[in-house]
Amino acid sequence: MTTVEDRPAARHRANGPRTAPVDADRWPDVAAVPRASWPVRAVTAAVLERALRQLPLCVRFADGTTLGLGGPLIAVHDHRAFHSRVGTGGLIGFGESYMAGEWDAPDLVGALTVLAAHAADLVPPGLQRLRGLWTQRQPHTQRNTPDGSRTNISRHYDLSNDLFALFLDETLSYSSAVFRGFPADRSLLAAAQQRKVDRLLDLAEVREGTRLLEIGTGWGELALRAAARGAHVTSLTLSTEQRELALARVREAGYEDRVSIELCDYREAHGTYDAVVSVEMIEAVGAEFWPVYFQTLDERLAPGGRLALQAITMPHERMLASRGTHTWIQKYVFPGGLIPSTTAVEEAVRDHTGLAPAARDGFGAHYAETLRLWRERFTDRADDVDALGFDETFRRLWTFYLAYSEAGFRSGYLDVQQYLFTKEDPVR
Repeated sequence: MTTVEDRPAARHRANGPRTAPVDADRWPDVAAVPRASWPVRAVTAAVLERALRQLPLCVRFADGTTLGLGGPLIAVHDHRAFHSRVGTGGLIGFGESYMAGEWDAPDLVGALTVLAAHAADLVPPGLQRLRGLWTQRQPHTQRNTPDGSRTNISRHYDLSNDLFALFLDETLSYSSAVFRGFPADRSLLAAAQQRKVDRLLDLAEVREGTRLLEIGTGWGELALRAAARGAHVTSLTLSTEQRELALARVREAGYEDRVSIELCDYREAHGTYDAVVSVEMIEAVGAEFWPVYFQTLDERLAPGGRLALQAITMPHERMLASRGTHTWIQKYVFPGGLIPSTTAVEEAVRDHTGLAPAARDGFGAHYAETLRLWRERFTDRADDVDALGFDETFRRLWTFYLAYSEAGFRSGYLDVQQYLFTKEDPVR
């Protein structure tokens, strides 16, 4: 059993990097440390010690105790709060503890990469079997129904166009780029993003006169590049902020006669198209709705048409183990989100559509590099983030999110795919 301690997180911690207490109104679960009973803290400490002493990390506690085989440093400033959060909230508590300033890592990506590489065996098998007893379940309110999807999308993508512009490149592309080599210079990011878009448009054979449906507008870069090829584009989004800026970019480019951007759920799409493209939107669909998502894409695609899809993926067994649980990313970054596996994508297409798989290309290392460049620019623009009204807890949240995601790709826990599916033309 847990209660809530009355002391605010990180208020007087001299050796932590926080400079202000957590705003309890904005971040109630970060501001208050859950009070775990002594047995919960003791078991948590024992499980963590067992796991960490076998990892290439150096976990240093404020009393001088260290764990691990050596490697990236994790400095725990408040072990009681850290164990209480992890013991009662698991990985959500681990993330909230970072947001509160209770632990830090000079090389955050390096530390998280080690943890991501060992994600499957951090918890002993016996406790893994009891996972359902202690993990939080996904809130029913975050189901990706048409109304739920609008709310979920708004919570992330309607934060502020100015915020995203601070760390994205001038194309405002918020998905993996495709580079020519590593390490990539920040000045090459825009070209790498355009290369990614062009690869997808080539897969879909988008050319002069193509009727193209885009599911998930972003800030309009793909629609603009498709229009430049002479395509007629219908692009769907649920983000009012993104649509507003994307429309302005379309007007500025002079493509208003070729591009229509609709505030519309994919399930409300109509018409038929020669090609359909969707970039990293399936992660916001949810397993419950994968069948209707692919059925809709199939129905919208004309005979002989082509579907080009870019999707983040994770190992199938890890997806199955986590698909019903509530995660830190879902709570704070992408409510209702779920990353599929390649198996889940291919089974959904096979079982619910008449589409045929034609190509798949994984390029996870490129996403790790994309995230590195975003994270570094976000860090460099901290004062500008602050000027937009986002507080220190938000900055730590987004630093953790970007580093956590980068670590997933660097460890191989996550990958990203470009798929091509085709629809048979019975007349040919």
